[in-house]
Amino acid sequence: MSDRTMPAAETSAPAQTQGTPHIDAGDAGYSKDLKSRHINMIAIGGAIGTGLFLGAGGRMAGAGPSLAIAYAVCGVFAFFVVRALGELVLYRPSSGAFVSYAREFMGEKGAYTAGWLYFLNWSTTAVADITAAATYAHFWAMFSDIPQWVLALIALAVVLTANLISVKYFGEMEFWFAIVKVAALVAFMLVGIYLVATQHSVDGNTPGLANITDHGGVFPMGTLPMLLVVQGVVFAYASVELCGVAAGETENPQKILPKAINSIMWRVGVFYVGSVVLLALILPYTAYSGEQSPFVTVLDKLGVPGAAGVMNLVVLTAALSSLNSGLYSTGRILRSMAVAGSAPKFTARMNKGQVPYGGVLLTAAFGAAGVALNKLMPDDAFEIVLNFASIGILGTWAMIMVCSLLFWRRAQEGVLTRPSYRLPWAPYTQIVTLVFLATVLYLMWYGGGVGRTTVYCLPIILGMLVGGWFLVRKRVTELAAKR
Repeated sequence: MSDRTMPAAETSAPAQTQGTPHIDAGDAGYSKDLKSRHINMIAIGGAIGTGLFLGAGGRMAGAGPSLAIAYAVCGVFAFFVVRALGELVLYRPSSGAFVSYAREFMGEKGAYTAGWLYFLNWSTTAVADITAAATYAHFWAMFSDIPQWVLALIALAVVLTANLISVKYFGEMEFWFAIVKVAALVAFMLVGIYLVATQHSVDGNTPGLANITDHGGVFPMGTLPMLLVVQGVVFAYASVELCGVAAGETENPQKILPKAINSIMWRVGVFYVGSVVLLALILPYTAYSGEQSPFVTVLDKLGVPGAAGVMNLVVLTAALSSLNSGLYSTGRILRSMAVAGSAPKFTARMNKGQVPYGGVLLTAAFGAAGVALNKLMPDDAFEIVLNFASIGILGTWAMIMVCSLLFWRRAQEGVLTRPSYRLPWAPYTQIVTLVFLATVLYLMWYGGGVGRTTVYCLPIILGMLVGGWFLVRKRVTELAAKR
């Protein structure tokens, strides 16, 4: 039994009456072991990931200092998305998160679509994360001769093992991963501010505005390159919704979640925009590349003994953190779908540690496919999966905003009551965000290359979703009839 208030698997859910809360059976069986410090640091970890530590290098080289503007704009919309999800969570906490909300407001077809788009996001992101981890490991000479695919496999095995133990261990891992990432970024920014303030030479370059003005300004190649990197920047914010999923396994989400979500905005400003501005001031944008983390580039050229190695260890931690988060969240989402019949039955299974191991293993299986991709196409693996992950992210964010819009409409009709913690300026915020997401999709196509190929694959993705629905709809309908 998945949703007691839904009598049938229709595309739109019937209206609820106040006092008859929607109940998702996928929420049963979880422990409530995540504490306030876990949720707060998970929110930070979700806002600081592989997209900044590895992706910023290539995007800086492609767009120049204007990358900071792209991070700022995308950060605003990422905040809108997580704020909309936060309002839904405070209305009804659920480990199924937006899949559960899609089921309530859009019916089983909506939940099915939201869930599998999210799986597309994280299954491909898992490949990106293990690719990043393998790339980082090659920085050290002791790993340089080991094939990239072998390192990717090791990374997957280590994180998978840790993820299957219990949610408490996941929370602790993410807490310390986030501590490491934040501490490293703060340390880097302090060093960067010192370098700019003292104009200490870095590899023959004097930090300051001259590194921007003497190399084409903020838009060295025009505004178009900045627009074209937006889809990669969106990927950098891919984990911001994680705190909404984790809220289903904490005892007091109403108190914890608003504070965690509200802090995302200033984190974006300080860590993303601030660090990119410093990178642009310290070295010309031409000094960076997609083959190395930009933070490692700076410290390497600075010549501080061991500093680059330490930062590389930090960014390796970020990649493993993202992989850990992906396995965690897809396990919960797939279980919510499985109890309703729209995901394989085995993904509903839980182990003694109250971890939905079936869904975790399914995501890990796709990560293993990524190991093969690293073997066949080590140079292009990250960019390929980045684009497919972006499709999943755009779809997931769009579903969250549609759910938020439908929730707002129900509230306007007097069917539901919105919590005091709300997405501001509704319904205009949802509409503008949906337009932004559609624009990002167009820019992926307009940019050509792998991005355009990915967009051309949309009919295949939609075809697979439709075909999958026809395979599961009988079981979904039978389960709905029992309710």
